[in-house]
Amino acid sequence: MSKEQENKAIVGRWFTSFWGSTWDLSIIDELAAPDMLLQYSLHEPRRGHDDIKAFMTDFRAAFPDLSFGGAADLIAEGDYVVGRWVGGGTHSGPAFSDFLAGSLPAATGRKMHFTGTTVLRLENGKIVEEIGLDDGVTALTQLGLIRTV
Repeated sequence: MSKEQENKAIVGRWFTSFWGSTWDLSIIDELAAPDMLLQYSLHEPRRGHDDIKAFMTDFRAAFPDLSFGGAADLIAEGDYVVGRWVGGGTHSGPAFSDFLAGSLPAATGRKMHFTGTTVLRLENGKIVEEIGLDDGVTALTQLGLIRTV
């Protein structure tokens, strides 16, 4: 198996177990480098296992049905894997204050469904960076945190 195939397999497992509907926080210890950077435009950057676990625990508490999945085949070159995705969830849990654009009170019932592209960098079989560009305007509009004219 080539390095690119191995990296795609690791990222595929990450997407399924970290971002998918059947999430498992132990995947962070298994596949993420200890000082991994997780960065998307909707949230403050997160770094390291504990920070990333706290982020996902809070995100999934606020959005219990949160789920993201692939929208196209993964592309790999050297240490990088690129994936397109689609997903979202319903805010039916506690208040959530992690969005840079503002906070949601508890259980608004608002739904978000949006897309994005993510670039992951791996070293020695571990994910060291996940940097994504998401359609935050769509998500934040659906959640009522920003208005479009």
